[in-house]
Amino acid sequence: LGIDFKIKTVELQGKKIKLQIWDTAGQERFHTITTSYYRGAMGIMLVYDITNAKSFENISKWLRNIDEHANEDVERMLLGNKCDMEDKRVVPKARGEQIAREHGIRFFETSAKANINIEKAFLTLAEDILRKTPVKEPNSENVDISSGGGVTGWKSKCC
Repeated sequence: LGIDFKIKTVELQGKKIKLQIWDTAGQERFHTITTSYYRGAMGIMLVYDITNAKSFENISKWLRNIDEHANEDVERMLLGNKCDMEDKRVVPKARGEQIAREHGIRFFETSAKANINIEKAFLTLAEDILRKTPVKEPNSENVDISSGGGVTGWKSKCC
């Protein structure tokens, strides 16, 4: 197994947004690479397998890594995957909801195989990121700060 990289384009608020998705499958051998990706990330999806208790137990460690290495305003989301395999569930939905609530992040149960909540998770994360991103107005007025720009209290010279 290696790092899987995909690009997904979504349309939000009339804008096409390209999402770069880096999937390390939580492998420890990619820890040093993963921490460098955190720095540039605007959103992080943490995914555990509801049929695998160990994958859920690792979520706390990954959340600590994000706190240490990512920008403080990074959007985070927790996903419990394989919700189509209810008969093999070992991690109750309430445990996922609880850890998400404790960390103030969104939570969804998903199934990549059955396509349950996958699109919703990506769109929600993209919307949350877009909400935090300053909007650049195409016709915004430029202000000349070198001459004070008519704003009182500004020095006439920069630096």
